[in-house]
Amino acid sequence: MSKSVYKVVLLPGDGIGPEVTDAAVAVLNAATEAHGIALDYKTYEAGAELYRKTGISMADADMEALPQADAILLGAMGLPSVRKPDGTEIAPQIDIRERFGLFASLRPCKLFPGVPSRVKAEKIDMLVIREITEGLFAGRHDHLEPSDEAVGDRLVITRATSEKLFKVAFEQARARRKTHGTPGHVTLLDKSNVLRSNAFMRKIFDEVAAKYPDVGSDRLYIDAGSMMFVTHPERYDVVVTENVFGDITSEIAAGIVGGLGVAPSGDISETMGVFQPSHGTAPDLAGKGVANPVATILSAAMLLDWLAERNEDDRCVKAAAAVREATAKVLASGPRTADLGGNAGTSAVTSAIIAALPATIESTVTV
Repeated sequence: MSKSVYKVVLLPGDGIGPEVTDAAVAVLNAATEAHGIALDYKTYEAGAELYRKTGISMADADMEALPQADAILLGAMGLPSVRKPDGTEIAPQIDIRERFGLFASLRPCKLFPGVPSRVKAEKIDMLVIREITEGLFAGRHDHLEPSDEAVGDRLVITRATSEKLFKVAFEQARARRKTHGTPGHVTLLDKSNVLRSNAFMRKIFDEVAAKYPDVGSDRLYIDAGSMMFVTHPERYDVVVTENVFGDITSEIAAGIVGGLGVAPSGDISETMGVFQPSHGTAPDLAGKGVANPVATILSAAMLLDWLAERNEDDRCVKAAAAVREATAKVLASGPRTADLGGNAGTSAVTSAIIAALPATIESTVTV
C-alpha cells in the first residue's frame, strides 16, 4: 500500500556529487508535489572528503541507519587524490553494497533524440544488469602478502546470488516489455568456454530461463557480446553479467547513448535500493556549475519506480514517467551541458526540466 510520507536518504558525496544531487532533489520535489507524494529527506556525509578529515568514509551509525529509508539517492563518491594505505580509492558505495547485500546494479541506457552518438543505430534502449557483490570483486578484502612477483584476485560465482540476479533480469524484461515496448528478452554475457565459474553461471541462467517461457533469452561470450554493443546495439533489451564484465559493458552502453552524463543506475537487493548516476565525481568540474545533472535526475526517476513497485503506488509511477518525459524533452530541444554539445550549466538544465514537467504531469507513458 502507498505511504503518506516516504523516507529518502541523501548521500551527496564528493566532487560534483552534491551539485547533481541538489539538481535531482529539485526535480523530485517538483514532480512529487504535483502528484501528492511527500518525501522526507535525511542527509548523511560519506566519501573521500569525510575520509580525508576523519579517517573514515562513513560513520557506522549512519551506515546502519540506511535500511530504515524507503530509498537512497547517492551523488558520487571518491577522489583520485584520496586513497587508502593499500593504494585504492575511498568507495563507501561499495561498502554499502557488501554490507546490505545489494547484488544487482540496474543500468538503463537509452539513446534520446537530440543526444549525439558515434554509433549509427535507429533505436537503442537497453538495461545492463551487473552483479555487484561477487565475481572478480569477491576477494576485495582477502589478506594480501606483499609481492613484486605475482598478485591474484578471486572470481566467485554462487548459486544463491546468481538465482536472485537472473530472477531480477527476467522480471525486468517482463516489466520493460509492458512499460517500454521492448521485446522482453534477456542476454547473458559470460566466458563459459574458458572459466569454470562462468560455465556454472550459465547453467544457473538456463535453469532460471526455463521458469520464464514468455521471455526470450540468449547467451553470448563476453568478447563477441561487447563488440555487438558497438556494431549492433539494437539487439539488446536486458543484458545480465558478472561484476567486472558488467562494470565494463555498462560503460560501453553508456558511451553509445551519449556518455555517463545521461546514464542512471540503481543498486538493489530484494529490500533496499540505492540510486545514483553511473558517472564519477569529476573533481575538475566541481564547484563550477557545469556538471550534467541528467544521469542523477534519471536515477531519481528510477527511485520513484522503486517506491512505486514496493508500495503499489501509482502516484510514483506517474511522477517517474513525468520526470523521464520532461528530461527527454529538454535533451531533444536544449538547453544541454557541454558534454552533450551545449553550453548550459547545471542550474539551467535543471530549471528547464522542472519547467517541462507541467506539460507531462498527467502522463503515464514511460520514456
